Amino acid sequence: VTSEGTNQVKEAKINMFVHEYEMFTMHDNEDIKTMFTRFTNITNALQAVDKVYTNSEMVRKILRCLPRMWMPKVTAIEEAKDLNTLPMEDLIGSLMTQELSILKRDDEEETERKKKKVIALKSTSNEETDNESDQELALITRKFKKFLESKKKIGRKPF
Repeated sequence: VTSEGTNQVKEAKINMFVHEYEMFTMHDNEDIKTMFTRFTNITNALQAVDKVYTNSEMVRKILRCLPRMWMPKVTAIEEAKDLNTLPMEDLIGSLMTQELSILKRDDEEETERKKKKVIALKSTSNEETDNESDQELALITRKFKKFLESKKKIGRKPF
């Protein structure tokens, strides 16, 4: 009773660990190894209070806890392997291999993005230049109108 507690304490511990097990998910930016270590700690704590899950249940739980980006790999494992006999080590090895290929692909995309140089030209608005060009355009327009009027007065055919 002193070291393990009463039955009520045992039940409370079991409930707490079962809840942790049931709510277990892989965190964002967490690698497979860290996730598996957390999972192992929970299952070991459950074994210490005489609550044992089968290997098949644990394999299925690991596959369910993975984020959405892992769904193609999860589907491939479910289709290709018998989850009732799949050892946990094989599952974790397969997931770690997939994680390495994902990281490699991400690194390649990052270096590819760094290789592409983006050149952006800074535009400045200079109101004086805009005003000058507007004045020049107005001057040219006035001179052209005068030219056309002078052609009409002389008696020549307009354009």
